[in-house]
Amino acid sequence: MNMSRRPVNAARRLVEGGSIPFASALHSKSRSSPYLSVLLILVGLLVIAYIYSGSGGSANDREALSKAEGGVSCTLEVQKALPLLKKAYGDSMHKVLHIGPDTCSVVSKLLKEEDTEAWGVEPYDLDDADANCKSLVRKGIVRVADIKFSLPYRSKSFNLVIVSDALDYLSPRYLNKTLPELARVSADGLVIFAGYPGQHRAKLAELSKFGRPAKLRSSSWWIRYFVQTSLEENETAAKKFEQASIKRSYKPDCQVFHLNAYH
Repeated sequence: MNMSRRPVNAARRLVEGGSIPFASALHSKSRSSPYLSVLLILVGLLVIAYIYSGSGGSANDREALSKAEGGVSCTLEVQKALPLLKKAYGDSMHKVLHIGPDTCSVVSKLLKEEDTEAWGVEPYDLDDADANCKSLVRKGIVRVADIKFSLPYRSKSFNLVIVSDALDYLSPRYLNKTLPELARVSADGLVIFAGYPGQHRAKLAELSKFGRPAKLRSSSWWIRYFVQTSLEENETAAKKFEQASIKRSYKPDCQVFHLNAYH
């Protein structure tokens, strides 16, 4: 049972928000040519529906639309933060597992790095995957898996595990199972990118497998939960990441937690 990344009634929201291209021009001409206006609006709706349907829109199209609507994708944030993560984790970046939507884009970027092996777990549908992503799936580098259950990897299979846009959708009941699993397959550490409370999430990760929106929690909530799950902060990595962020004037749009793996 996979999650859908397709937003609901996207075309309707764009119409109501007045964000259809040339909407004002259509409105000004409606008195003289109402049929032409209706026809152009219908064409606009069809174009928008085509992009969102996944049958013709690429990942870049969806990301651009998400940004235009004020959405925040922590998976995109991971890609921005990769140079800082390399500074913070050094040798631990040689064998990395990323878990989250559009993991193919993260894995592809990691594989371009020298001396870096990368794998991905996609917890959502891959019906609209591009050729590169389908190739990664065929090779077994990227897998589609329900993260509420055991991950298909041996303990300590990876130096570092990075997760984004996935844990926000899980209730504590499932987090109790998933979080220890993430720590189990990691040898050196776990990095979690989570949304801020009140933050509007990107449309590509709008719904959970249960059809509910993300549960955006505060940093204090997460810290208490980590303590309850016997996960400790990786203070060394957190400090290095913070120093690198200051040096590069980097301010993440998502919360970033650095945790030690289970020993």
